[in-house]
Amino acid sequence: MIIGTRGSALAIAQTETIERLLSELGVSTTRKIIKTSGDTFTDRPLHEVAGVGAFVRELDDRMIDGEIDISVHSMKDLPTIRPDELATSAVLKRDSPYDVLLTTDGSRIDDLPEGAVLGTTSMRRRAQILRYRPDLHVQDLRGNINTRIRKLEEGLYDGILLAEAGLQRMGWEMDVERLDPQFFCPSANQGTIAVVTPAGSEAEEVTSNLDHQQTRIETEIERIVITDVEGGCTAPIGSFAQFINEDEISVCCEVLALDGSEHVRIEEVIQAETYQEHAGMIAKELVQMGGKELVQRAVCQLSAGTATEVQGQYD
Repeated sequence: MIIGTRGSALAIAQTETIERLLSELGVSTTRKIIKTSGDTFTDRPLHEVAGVGAFVRELDDRMIDGEIDISVHSMKDLPTIRPDELATSAVLKRDSPYDVLLTTDGSRIDDLPEGAVLGTTSMRRRAQILRYRPDLHVQDLRGNINTRIRKLEEGLYDGILLAEAGLQRMGWEMDVERLDPQFFCPSANQGTIAVVTPAGSEAEEVTSNLDHQQTRIETEIERIVITDVEGGCTAPIGSFAQFINEDEISVCCEVLALDGSEHVRIEEVIQAETYQEHAGMIAKELVQMGGKELVQRAVCQLSAGTATEVQGQYD
């Protein structure tokens, strides 16, 4: 079976995980590197390139055209609305869902001096940092994980914000600070690898053996609770669900203003048996609290050119 993937080091690492797991099932694969528009235009914010799905659409098109059988994605990159011809056949057991701060000298978020410069491409991380430390400066940071770390080492930033899962998948052990999810609610599906195949295909049947049911439920909840306020790559939104035990799931979601000065947030524990119903109720509550208005304001600010950072597309 042909696996399509982007060519970044992190995308390759994720693909190698799927190749290994399929090999253990006796399935042989070949790899096809596909360059996407999101990879090509690295000199501008992602919303100016193609918005949400900038790293997904081209692989979807190649699959629909029959060029590839399987594609591997950071699940948070997958748009909510998907082509009917394709299926998310497997959601792998989640790696770390958390954000981390990486600095050249090991400084922690509370230790950074006033005016320190942090780099991130994520509007969510940007807004959360400015809420937590409004005295810091946050600047745009494009590029794959290797490029981001190189820019830090070159002194362009005092620190950079990353998803911990990316470092884990690369096999890198670094002196990072894991940011408290109480203040830095992760992005929906962060830390999760998703496998996409043609619906009803042999590839779907085979790769479905890799599915991790708990992670699939958690990621589904995270998508449901932000459905009614969804801003794609144009709003700072966090959404995080985690099983407490077999019967209960903790859910945290929030929407922020671009500068972190306002936010609405919900934290609840829901029953696993009725998770879809309860997640839908949280989604409606988030709208009633003003989440949709914050999203619409962010969209207007971006359209007017008053904000440049966009939602990160790299795990």
